[in-house]
Amino acid sequence: MERMLEPEWLDSLPPYDARAQRSRADLRRVNALMGNARHVARALHGATRIADLGAGDGSFMQGVVRRLRRPGVEVTLVDRAALPDPQWQASAVADDAHEFLARPGPRFDAIVANLFLHHFEPAALRRLLALAARRTALFVACEPRRSRLALQASRLLGLLGCNDVTRHDAAVSVRAGFLGRELSALWPEQDGWALSEGPARPFGHLFVARRHAAL
Repeated sequence: MERMLEPEWLDSLPPYDARAQRSRADLRRVNALMGNARHVARALHGATRIADLGAGDGSFMQGVVRRLRRPGVEVTLVDRAALPDPQWQASAVADDAHEFLARPGPRFDAIVANLFLHHFEPAALRRLLALAARRTALFVACEPRRSRLALQASRLLGLLGCNDVTRHDAAVSVRAGFLGRELSALWPEQDGWALSEGPARPFGHLFVARRHAAL
């Protein structure tokens, strides 16, 4: 399957649209089904200052922090809409991810992207990763895996009660997902980084870039 980018319906809906709200609730269930919070938490190790790009309402990072079971974790949620759950104490920044990373600011122990990178064409994605590499020593991304099995599974989401927006966007996301070492090939060519990339079962694709401690 060649990688193919198409518009996702959720991106064009107003934040408080009923179908958009329903789809965001669906996405929480899809994340749980994919086990993305578990995959990301395992990669974070000792990180306490974490930025989440394309964070949405922050529910994904809530799940990650619960799994970390570590006091003192500080999370910055970066999203153009910035609609965090008011019951969760996290910093929210309403900003474009590229602009946020390009602007002078603090470094983070880790930067996370969940179901976010697949929205970008290679040139924009390469720039985003280069900007992230300047702001952290650990970058973790969990994305859709571009496979026929994942595409078939996306077409069954109606059985879970997911609405039309979620069903449409799930198939679009899979076709825009990643395989092999595609994200590694876009990471900046710098010494001192260890890259890991591969399946995150059942339907995900995990990319981890870690700078060697000595550097």
